[in-house]
Amino acid sequence: MTGANLSLLRGAVTSPFKRAGRPGATLPADRAVLPPAPAAPRRLAAYRDLCGFTDPDSLPLTYPHVLGFPLAMRLMTARSFPLPVLGLVHTWIEITRHRTPRPTDPLELTVYAAELTPHRRGTEVTMVTEARLAGEPVWESRSGYLSRHATGTPPARPAPPASPGPDTPAPPDAPAPSDTSAPPDTWMPPYTSTPPEELPTVAEWRLPADLGRRYGAASGDRNPIHLYPFTARLFGFPRPIAHGMWTVARCLAEAPEPDAIRWVRADFKSPVPLPATVTHAADPTGFQLRGVAGRVHLTGTVVNAPGPPPS
Repeated sequence: MTGANLSLLRGAVTSPFKRAGRPGATLPADRAVLPPAPAAPRRLAAYRDLCGFTDPDSLPLTYPHVLGFPLAMRLMTARSFPLPVLGLVHTWIEITRHRTPRPTDPLELTVYAAELTPHRRGTEVTMVTEARLAGEPVWESRSGYLSRHATGTPPARPAPPASPGPDTPAPPDAPAPSDTSAPPDTWMPPYTSTPPEELPTVAEWRLPADLGRRYGAASGDRNPIHLYPFTARLFGFPRPIAHGMWTVARCLAEAPEPDAIRWVRADFKSPVPLPATVTHAADPTGFQLRGVAGRVHLTGTVVNAPGPPPS
């Protein structure tokens, strides 16, 4: 049993004793660290093949998140973590790539919980994953995970959170950064502040019923909502749903130059039940994944590095 699966089992035991939305809840200051090590070649190859990445000489943009996932699970299932891990919903992710790591680079990973913020549907935690090579930051991500629970009056929409960083261009037409404590779901690019504008269709994909099991084997994320109909039903889903991180990775793999992407933000809008037929749409500034009757499952904004891809 992998470390992530052991953490999920621990979370199943501890979750009933945690109450999301408890007044005065705070995040532990713990940081989980994975010592420098290259990616395991066979597991990386399986991930690359399943997500559609084709360059064997670069680490896919989303892969450090996969490497850091067991660390995040370890922190989120700890007794001191204030939210129950069962039922947490991955709502968004931002990834910044300072340079393109190679598969053989011995990356050191650090994961920690950065923020606990009120959300109109509950409480959201921001988890941060950082990758360093010989002490130099090369990659980082911020992810929002929502614990749904009853709330009072929805909080007023504060200023948007920070944009990619001082040395990274902001997404086209994105609001100016100001308050980094704002709930991440309040950052709404123009095409999500109203019904999403349809981007040009690029391809149609047929997703098999076993996609969740296959991605779970490649990534180590074997959350039961992704595996089988009977395990998904335990959490209110009539069918297993695709991993949100697979949908992001698959869309990014279709970019004309995946290694040129310096920053991406993806927002998970609705689950993708398996099996499914979905439409991938994209333009130079972003992407979408749409389902039946145009239902939007995923929206993303990308920023490409000027000049040649980062290295």
